[in-house]
Amino acid sequence: MGKIVYLTGPVRSGKSRRAVELAKTFEEPVVFVATYRPSCADPEMDDRVRRHRAERPGWRILEAPKDVAGALAELRPPPSCVVLDCLTLWVSDRLDKSDQAVVEEWEAQLAAFGVAPWTTIVVGNEVGWSLVPESPVLRRFRDLTGTIGQRTAAAATEAWLMVAGCGVRLK
Repeated sequence: MGKIVYLTGPVRSGKSRRAVELAKTFEEPVVFVATYRPSCADPEMDDRVRRHRAERPGWRILEAPKDVAGALAELRPPPSCVVLDCLTLWVSDRLDKSDQAVVEEWEAQLAAFGVAPWTTIVVGNEVGWSLVPESPVLRRFRDLTGTIGQRTAAAATEAWLMVAGCGVRLK
């Protein structure tokens, strides 16, 4: 049975760094599922992607396909550990769908991760800790990421809140 570890917290709280530290304790192969696709439109994010890739030498990078768990299951040899970073960007890539469709799609991924022969480390963000967004689209995004985060924590074997680089075990 697959173990799911959920790391959540505010932006720049050390979630990705902790995910990398955890994944480095596993034997190869480790797979990093990237949910952001670099583009020339955002040089700052592209630079962040380059830095993150440099932190993961030798790891296989899987660009976020429609069916993450299905694509992972086809890998040979199968991974010992998977890092999915990050759930917030995964959600933002699906805002053209209904909330119900996004939740159902993620529930299917969680179910597959739960029976996979590897550990899946999922990085999320607590985006609802600040001001209420003025835009209906941003309020929807905030609410949807909160729902997806709750579902992930419920399915996880372990859940951690990262703040200022320190982890607080939630579950």
